[in-house]
Amino acid sequence: MDWQALEISLKLALLTCASLLPIGLFISYILSRTQFIGRGLCEAIITLPLVLPPTVLGFFLLVSLDQDSFIGGAFVSLTGENLAFSFTGLWLASIIYSLPFAVQPMLRSFEQIAPELREMAWCSGLSKWKTFLKIELPLAWPGIITAMVLTFSHTLGEFGVVLMIGGNIAGETRTLSIAIYDSVLAFEHEQAQMMSLTLLAIALVTISIVYTFNRRQRHLMRL
Repeated sequence: MDWQALEISLKLALLTCASLLPIGLFISYILSRTQFIGRGLCEAIITLPLVLPPTVLGFFLLVSLDQDSFIGGAFVSLTGENLAFSFTGLWLASIIYSLPFAVQPMLRSFEQIAPELREMAWCSGLSKWKTFLKIELPLAWPGIITAMVLTFSHTLGEFGVVLMIGGNIAGETRTLSIAIYDSVLAFEHEQAQMMSLTLLAIALVTISIVYTFNRRQRHLMRL
């Protein structure tokens, strides 16, 4: 069992979730409340990582984060380090390729909130910010939990984009999915099986949490 790879995978998944929580909330809330020209294109761009092959997405991200690009060059100027083939670059790439897993469930939850509830809250004297915190956020909570679990699970098991952006640097960018691939190539099937079962168990537990939480929420709403 490659414990170092597991630690990097968990760290990457948790950091990606923490980053996409505010980003996903902001994007999904704006999309659910506003209609504007080009909204379809905006939603298509957000959803694009779902349909693009990981190697294609990874290639474009690698080019964007390279030191010769604007983003990569600016990062090198500020920090003296490269984004490509680094944990920081892998983290930024994870935010992009996991974005639809965070936005879509939140967006569906916010869209299901009746506009009349907001209007009643405003008539009761609540500001828009307090309406969001006390009315909309609790109602959208199941979608938020689902988004975070899907983001965590997807980031934890991603292979193609991780390999393209981070490579296979032990102790920095070598995740558990890469370690499984290496073990298979080296015919270390027992180790690959153990790591695969670990990812399977984590995915099963996290998805079970979503179903259990949503079931309890539906039960409470019927009371």
